Amino acid sequence: MAIQSNSFPTEYWHKLDDGRVQCDLCPRECQLKEGQQGLCFIRACENGEIVLTSYGRSSGFCVDPIEKKPLNHFLPGTPVFSFGTAGCNLACRFCQNWDMSKSREMDTLADAASPQAIAQKAQQLDCRSVAFTYNDPVIFMEYAIDTAIACHALGIKTVAVTAGYISPKPRELFFRHIDAANVDLKAFTESFYKKLTGASLQPILETLVYLKQETPVWFELTTLLIPGENDSEKELNEMTQWVVEHLGPEVPMHFTAFHPSYKMMNTPATPVATLTRAREIAMANGVHFAYTGNVHDSAGGSTWCSSCGKLLIARDWYELGEWNLTESGTCRFCGAQCPGVFESRSGDWGAKRLPVRMA
Repeated sequence: MAIQSNSFPTEYWHKLDDGRVQCDLCPRECQLKEGQQGLCFIRACENGEIVLTSYGRSSGFCVDPIEKKPLNHFLPGTPVFSFGTAGCNLACRFCQNWDMSKSREMDTLADAASPQAIAQKAQQLDCRSVAFTYNDPVIFMEYAIDTAIACHALGIKTVAVTAGYISPKPRELFFRHIDAANVDLKAFTESFYKKLTGASLQPILETLVYLKQETPVWFELTTLLIPGENDSEKELNEMTQWVVEHLGPEVPMHFTAFHPSYKMMNTPATPVATLTRAREIAMANGVHFAYTGNVHDSAGGSTWCSSCGKLLIARDWYELGEWNLTESGTCRFCGAQCPGVFESRSGDWGAKRLPVRMA
């Protein structure tokens, strides 16, 4: 496939002795000949260099509830201006956004906007943050970083929804510009990652430890539970125990329901009972904030004080109800601090979804 003419220079690559060029953005380390594209589709070899072919072009813009990312401890109830591009550096057989992330057609990039235009539109729509989502922003990091700089200049925060599959040097640069992240911890076995994503678990774990130990980024974890693949009690115990030991008990975990999609249409949807059991296992192992997602479960979607057990934030899908946090983010009943990034009151965006055209 011909490389697009609107290519943008990138930094993380080097030339090989055989004339090919290796992309050093992620652990996949694609080695490309002139004119070839990496597995992610939007990074390619052009004139002996690795370029980004989707800079300034998006698969669409939309205003979402922040809880949809999902982030439950970052500006709850507020609208987030969301966008992504085509392509992905994982090959998940169960991808829930496959029409965008697995696209190999530049026509999927239906809208164009500069970083400054995105920041200005987010401000006009009263969004408190901009999210790089729908596909993994790691692969369009130059576009994401420039957008983050433009957003921060206007007082707008940034959110990355990512699988965390990124090499150490670009990881440091990328997360320097991110305020909050939701990281997909897709499973807790190398066999799952190899079989169903074409990637590896260890680099994701290293990214999570890096976020916790080396950055101020607020982050939460999401695991899509797939029946028979990553939902065993043994794996859930090992995963949640690792999270508490290496990341701490205050990192929220979201267990979400799989629905048949992409190349796993014959796999059944996740029973609600599986999500409830995962949440119970996480809390029994010391996770303070465990949530269920993609199902109607107001108890599993609400935030409860880890100290006194009282309701802090009631959620029904993406609609917020009772709010028992003080202006300083403490429990109104016992005074314990609720970890996260909170404003003095909840937002009222609710479950609305507003598609946006960047004419």
